[in-house]
Amino acid sequence: MKNAVIKYIVVVLFLSILIGCRKETTFFSEPYGEGKETLGIVFNRSIVPSPATGSVGTIVSLKVSGLSEYRDKAIIKFSGQEAEIVSLNGDDLQVKVPPYASSGIMSITVDDIIIFGPEFEVNGRIKIDPTWEAKQGTNNVVNDRLVLPDGKVIYIGNFTDYNRRGLVRPINRLARTFSNGNYDVSWRTGLGANGSLNAIIQIADRYYIGGSFSGYDLKRENISNLTSLHLTGGLDSIGIRPYRRPDQSDTTKYVPKFNGGFNAAVARLYPQGDKLIATGNFRYYVSRRYDKPNARETRDTTILDSIEIRHIARLNLDGSLDKSFRFNGNTPFTGANGNIGTVSHESGPHQGKFLVFGQFTRFDNKTTGYITRLNPDGTIDETFNPGGTGADYNITNVTYNPTTNKYMLVGLFSNYNGKSARYMALLNADGTLDESFQSKTFIGAAPNYAKQLNDGLIIVSGNFLSYDGITRNRFMVLSPTGNLAAPDLNATGQFNGFIQQAFETTSEDGKRAVLLIGQFSKFDNKDVSNIIRVIIE
Repeated sequence: MKNAVIKYIVVVLFLSILIGCRKETTFFSEPYGEGKETLGIVFNRSIVPSPATGSVGTIVSLKVSGLSEYRDKAIIKFSGQEAEIVSLNGDDLQVKVPPYASSGIMSITVDDIIIFGPEFEVNGRIKIDPTWEAKQGTNNVVNDRLVLPDGKVIYIGNFTDYNRRGLVRPINRLARTFSNGNYDVSWRTGLGANGSLNAIIQIADRYYIGGSFSGYDLKRENISNLTSLHLTGGLDSIGIRPYRRPDQSDTTKYVPKFNGGFNAAVARLYPQGDKLIATGNFRYYVSRRYDKPNARETRDTTILDSIEIRHIARLNLDGSLDKSFRFNGNTPFTGANGNIGTVSHESGPHQGKFLVFGQFTRFDNKTTGYITRLNPDGTIDETFNPGGTGADYNITNVTYNPTTNKYMLVGLFSNYNGKSARYMALLNADGTLDESFQSKTFIGAAPNYAKQLNDGLIIVSGNFLSYDGITRNRFMVLSPTGNLAAPDLNATGQFNGFIQQAFETTSEDGKRAVLLIGQFSKFDNKDVSNIIRVIIE
């Protein structure tokens, strides 16, 4: 009887738990609401726009079904720029290419619904140069170039392929070309550099290369981000007799002849007579001694000496440090309290001086607004006057044009010497703000490169999507006052990447051109690879 009662209680408890665990199914409403019904607007993609290309003001005919019902609400755009509807009869649509239209996708917007259409190429004055032969470019960033007396050009960067000539044997960070971009196979760099190269100069019969690397060709050690090359492309080496114990045989060891460098990357190199200036975010100059033993080894020993010197240093052509530059006796100048970049004056009234910019508020113990200038002897140039405050935040890039005698600044600043200058500023040679240039509103992001050309036009790139309310996909050309230049100079389509440097030059058929180097994969909606030449007609 007792067992029966216990079983009854267990069954009742089980059924109670089972019933308690049962819940009615709850149905929730769709959190984002029901999807919008399609409008029935369809581009007829079997019929291309007529014409398929055109300039501003061109009347373009398209076939679009279902648009008549929304005639009063529809907005037609060419790459984001609103166009005028000339006529709409049934499926026949005619629109006019608007000012500042750029090559890219056409679209129709009704309320907040967008219907994407075909591509349309807007004719403009800036085009990829058809006489440029390096159409495959490089497989990584191009940082600098050196034009040689015979017209050939050396390009450096972090690439291992140039115009598909490095697929079998890598082209490690250096390539010499003809003026049209064709690769020069006669230049012999062996295994090249084992790290990125940022700068190259020529002094007398040697090239000097700087960057972030520790070896060149077969010498994979004893280089600290800076070395010298023969004009043939080989490493400038010298034979030395390292320290050996008396019982060891005496042999010759070949090491880089340029015995000097830095503990961090070299960003820029500048010739100065029979010396060279190196700049970067380094803290120590380093050199090597091969003729002394160290505490741990007695065979082929190398002792690394170091001397503190921040950001900017002058070296003799054998690599030794010139302590008459930016030193007070044996005490180095303090330099900046943050990262720097530099621009040199290679000609003009300020020849030999260096502009220093970046992420610092003090330089050589003097308060400054992220920018200062140095005399050729390395001291602060008091004639450069950015005012009481200079920029109010980081300056990320500066270019200088010796023809216009102007600096072009870009960065994350909003003001310069207390005056509005959002993301961009044009400076006079004395450091004062050129107030005739007024930066407009960016949407998307700030610019990261700007260069004023000899005629005053300004090339700008970055991650912005519009400027002054006008769609510009990461590349644009401004007038000297900061307005968008003529519409036919701003018709290029999408640009992807960043420009490292821009150089005015000419095409092979004598047209005005600009060479662009950096790390970018598209220009004017076309696939490119880090180096192109564009013509300005």
